[in-house]
Parts: sequence; structure tokens; C-alpha cells
Amino acid sequence: MKCQICGAEMKEVRTDLPFKVSDTTIVIMKGLPVVQCKSCSEYLIKDEVMERIDEMIEKVDASAELEVISYAA
Repeated sequence: MKCQICGAEMKEVRTDLPFKVSDTTIVIMKGLPVVQCKSCSEYLIKDEVMERIDEMIEKVDASAELEVISYAA
């Protein structure tokens, strides 16, 4: 797969990404599988992974400022 931004090759990796759930809550997903560009670090999240992220975020305590969740496939 080629990067839409720079045209370099993309590869599957695991990384940690933040998601802003509300004005006061941020969730960090650890070990998230993404497809990332080797050159410019642009990334894509596959649809099935994003669906699982949505399910996990729905269960987050909205009163917490920061929550760290491990993504286990």
C-alpha cells in the first residue's frame, strides 16, 4: 500500500494513540494496530479496528480526565 500523502510504502505496526472522548476526557489506546507510512508517519486505522475502538471508548468513565487502555486483538 502506498501513502496518500507522500507516496512511500506503508507497513502494519502497533502504536499508542490518544483519542479525545469529551471536553475533559482523553483515552490513550496502547498497542493499536495501524498501517503507517515509513517516510512521513501518516497512518490509517482499518475499519474493523475503529469499530472495536468505538466499543471500547463507549465503556470509558466519562468523569476521568485520562484513561489508558490496552488494545488486545
